[in-house]
Amino acid sequence: MEFLRNSSLWALQILLLYFFAFVSNNGGVDASHKVYMHLQSTSSANVKNVHRTGYHFQPPKNWINGPMYYNGVYHLFYQYNPKGAVWGNIVWAHSVSTDLINWIPLEPAIYPSKIFDKFGTWSGSATILPGNKPIILYTGIIDANRTQVQNYAIPANLSDPYLRKWIKPDNNPLIVADMSINKTQFRDPTTAWMGRDGHWRILVGSVRNHRGKAILYRSKDFMKWTKAKHPLHTATNTGNWECPDFFPVSLKHTNGLDTSYNGEYIKHVLKVSLDVTRFEYYTVGTYDTKKDRYIPDNTSVDGWKGLRLDYGNYYASKSFYDPSKNRRIMLGWANESDTVDDDVRKGWAGVHPIPRKLWLDPSGKQLVQWPVKELETLRKEKVQLSNHKLYKGEKIEVKGITVAQADVEVTFSFASLDKAEPFDPSWADLYAQDVCFIKGSTVQGGLGPFGLITLASKNLEEYTPVFFRVFKAQDKYKVLMCSDASRSTLKNETTMYKPSFAGYVDVDLAYKKLSLRSLIDNSVVESFGAGGKTCITSRVYPTLAIFDKAHLFAFNNGTEAITIETLNAWSMADAKLH
Repeated sequence: MEFLRNSSLWALQILLLYFFAFVSNNGGVDASHKVYMHLQSTSSANVKNVHRTGYHFQPPKNWINGPMYYNGVYHLFYQYNPKGAVWGNIVWAHSVSTDLINWIPLEPAIYPSKIFDKFGTWSGSATILPGNKPIILYTGIIDANRTQVQNYAIPANLSDPYLRKWIKPDNNPLIVADMSINKTQFRDPTTAWMGRDGHWRILVGSVRNHRGKAILYRSKDFMKWTKAKHPLHTATNTGNWECPDFFPVSLKHTNGLDTSYNGEYIKHVLKVSLDVTRFEYYTVGTYDTKKDRYIPDNTSVDGWKGLRLDYGNYYASKSFYDPSKNRRIMLGWANESDTVDDDVRKGWAGVHPIPRKLWLDPSGKQLVQWPVKELETLRKEKVQLSNHKLYKGEKIEVKGITVAQADVEVTFSFASLDKAEPFDPSWADLYAQDVCFIKGSTVQGGLGPFGLITLASKNLEEYTPVFFRVFKAQDKYKVLMCSDASRSTLKNETTMYKPSFAGYVDVDLAYKKLSLRSLIDNSVVESFGAGGKTCITSRVYPTLAIFDKAHLFAFNNGTEAITIETLNAWSMADAKLH
């Protein structure tokens, strides 16, 4: 929701995360917007706090999944079920913050009430119009068949710094699907940007014949929208595109850019959430402003084999430009990995990973992400370790902090790459997650596995390791990063989704160092490898490794000795989340 015009206006952005992905008994993930009619209004009076987060945002109870920056205030609009811990009865709940970490709850901003959204108010984005006037575009559901239209809402009182009340004018909907569009898969309008011709543009996600689409619309006045002859971009065999996000990034610096920026030395990023896989993918490329076409670079792949913002529990994200600090911020949603029945019993479901600053890597090939600096205000007791060598099979415990709610930064180094294991050519067609399953933390290697063992019980009956393993593949090295939840809990195997999440890290090993940062928060392990080049968020539910019974270790299970050059770890205070 950004806009820049005559250097006097900028747009702000809102993210309405509305998805959920609950685990089925076979370890898979249910489709989005699945309705549990018998559970959606089940009371959550007795909220269980064993796995509730201390500094990751979540409401006091029930289901969430679910942000805008306006006049000095960050707005988090999230879809919330006030009556139960599963998807249903959805309203747009609303919280505000001045630092992206501590939040004040307000009354719901939007809820189904008109003929154009009677059956649902789903995701959308916001734009600041001339005169510093915010406007929200959102997807409305108009019938029981889930026919989707694009509506708008405006603040009732611009003088209210928190924008508590929103109005949905009667000239909605603004955009209705034509005959070429699947009406039931037509949603999530993006932040608008202004082209050089003075016309606004937005994208709406859709699919046709298994081809994902970012459908392009243009408007002079933001009220009358015309579909372009061709989408901004499409890709075969990718299924429905949800929550598209399209924004520029600088080739020269790490500062953020307004969505309407069209100067020199930039690339564009197109991110989509794939309904089929429940993961998010992005490409880096060029936006042809004359043809209104986006062309991914030859180093970016559309679809399942492409780059991901996060290789774990992370979906339905949206970025926004923060003009107060000249940065682009990404916010996402982390679903639960236990069952729907577990969610009802504990009385809540869904958390938000920590907001991340993002920028383009100097290589120009990928994004880099890092927790916003404001998070550091929650750091309390600190412990340090330096120049400690770990030989094969060794580990060292990190003590003196609340390890179940901590922020840990560590840099590992090694003397040689010679012991890196050969990369099996048969793995070339496997996903990183599959290789991590084969080569877990207990499988001895050459250079690695080494890293952190988080949320561990005293005798390691439960633990979630986050680690690296280096392979030698023909003419280059491949660095695998894993966050393995397979041993995270003693709860019944058949009712838990405990994947070995993983991604490869595109990093130069000339200095023979790898860094890792893990944000540990009771049921969340959010990790950033090599300064944020690869990110993995895991949801875990230990039964023994909880509160002061949790342990934290650094370990090495490779034949090459590893040196902990520096390890800094902090206890984390609770954020003010409600």
